Amino acid sequence: MRALCWHGKGDIRYDTVPDPRLEHSLDVIVEVTTCAICGSDLHLMDGYNPAMRRGDVLGHEFMGEVVEVGSGVRDLKAGDRVVVPFTITCGMCEQCRRGNFSLCENSNRNAHLASKVWGYSTAGLFGYSHVTGGYAGGQAEYVRVPFAETTVVKVPKSGLTDEQVLFLGDIFPTGWQAAVHCDIEPSDVVAVWGCGPVAQFCIKSCFMLGAHTVIAIDRIPERLAMARAAGAVTIDFEREPVLERLNELTGGRGPDKCIDAVGLEAHAGSSMDAVMDKAKAAMMLETDRPHVLREAIMACRPGGIVSVPGVYGGFGDKIPLGAMMNKGLTIRTGQTHVRRFAYDLLKRIEEGEIDPTFVITHTLPLERGPEAYRTFRDKEDGCIKVVLKP
Repeated sequence: MRALCWHGKGDIRYDTVPDPRLEHSLDVIVEVTTCAICGSDLHLMDGYNPAMRRGDVLGHEFMGEVVEVGSGVRDLKAGDRVVVPFTITCGMCEQCRRGNFSLCENSNRNAHLASKVWGYSTAGLFGYSHVTGGYAGGQAEYVRVPFAETTVVKVPKSGLTDEQVLFLGDIFPTGWQAAVHCDIEPSDVVAVWGCGPVAQFCIKSCFMLGAHTVIAIDRIPERLAMARAAGAVTIDFEREPVLERLNELTGGRGPDKCIDAVGLEAHAGSSMDAVMDKAKAAMMLETDRPHVLREAIMACRPGGIVSVPGVYGGFGDKIPLGAMMNKGLTIRTGQTHVRRFAYDLLKRIEEGEIDPTFVITHTLPLERGPEAYRTFRDKEDGCIKVVLKP
């Protein structure tokens, strides 16, 4: 089959790789009909994850049709239409039973590696390095899905397009969880750093959960325009001082809730801490560039919540712990518990409360994936979200 594979920093190729096969009785094979490039895929492209190996199949946003089922699978059959969450979940461990699906205790087959990095292992992930299991990803023609019955989300065979339901596997639930973590109240002002795809769903989710005002912070005109179209007030951080502007917009109180939808590759221009982060990262003295997290902590109103859906992978320094502690902030973060939210969000799509296709700017064949990665990374051609068709 054909797939997009990682061959080193900045080197994504459209390769021929072996077809997947059933390896366990609870596996299924899915023929991919639609997939996407996620912003966190760019962290892999840019070489921020040292646990990648040449030839690894990328991608964790995908959906398709079940074409083969393992002998132990009862609730899925060939022909079923499914969205595959990026998290692989056994459904049996204590964390899965609690609904903490991204913390599954059984699905990471390289748990020893994750334990060395994070203290304990979390769930296995599709297409996201060997520290999360080394599973082949979904930017491919076919994918093996382990623990299939408790991982996939079944969707109707008709009535909704792939593009309407695809993002149930990651960025819609990720934006939703970030907003849920904020415990939004009707009077709340929520500030969202970043206006990429996840941030766009954060903005939509905050309004759906009843926020009074959402303020979105970015520098890319097309992303800021999309945020304004959703009803957000916007700040261009290259033109306006973020903390001063947030103070003005909140009457000097600061946002009640803050969402870091950027993560480890913050592009903060010439701010002193951002310059230091880049220098330290170049010398391997720091892995992550947490400018946005620092700024969100400083901006947040005392007693507020900082929600962090943005991906961090290693170490960052100069986090303002004093501000966090003395202001009594609550920090909530984590990979998304997709199945906790997916069926509720599917219902909201079916009822017309939201059409997730709003975020798509580019649709291309899978063979043009390497080009699409570069366009997305470099923010060219107004690119916000890329969908790929095998």
